[in-house]
Amino acid sequence: MKGTYKLTLFILAIVFLAACSRKKNTFLNRNIQAVTTEYNTLYNGDMAFTDAKDQLAYGFRDNFWEILPVERIDIEEAETKAPGANKNGGGGFNRAEEKAAKAIQKHSMYIDGKEYNPQIDEAYMLLGKARYYDGRFIPALDAFNFILDRYPTSNNINVAKVWKAKTNIRLKNEEYAIENLKKMFAEAELEEEEMAEGAAMMTQAFINLDSLQPALEYIKIATENVND
Repeated sequence: MKGTYKLTLFILAIVFLAACSRKKNTFLNRNIQAVTTEYNTLYNGDMAFTDAKDQLAYGFRDNFWEILPVERIDIEEAETKAPGANKNGGGGFNRAEEKAAKAIQKHSMYIDGKEYNPQIDEAYMLLGKARYYDGRFIPALDAFNFILDRYPTSNNINVAKVWKAKTNIRLKNEEYAIENLKKMFAEAELEEEEMAEGAAMMTQAFINLDSLQPALEYIKIATENVND
């Protein structure tokens, strides 16, 4: 009887896993893939990312002889495109990128031109952020552009626009970043955090261009939309 019971459980497990195919757009599949992505792969990736970012932030020292940067983190641009090449964050960003890539590869439900796993855009955001803090700005830009191109209705769309601007500023494309952020301010309904982040990046772009008056105007907007 025990052998028959174990065999039955084994068969049921195989049937269940087969039913949860990423290629079948069913209610069960969508929820299984989304939950697995959020609470397993992405959770571990987010933990690695947060630890690495905190480690990077601890190493920053203010230089009061210069205008302080809006983003108080020193990022060394990687000389190679290899993940973890410049050891920002002690390799934690590399681990975060691996988890994000795994989530996309294992749990994406892109069927007939539409993504049915609502966590995949979160995976691309983590992918882009990890690359950004690792100093690989071009690969980071690819991830943010992917969200903007493939997931135009994502609730991360404005966040992706801000991070695209942040990345362009790191690449010395301040004018392009300003143009895109102004377009976002004019067209999108922004939450306070999105408004604050966007205005802060506008500030940094204008500081880099030695345009301090508009920088002052946008830093005021940023401070009006955050509690801290």
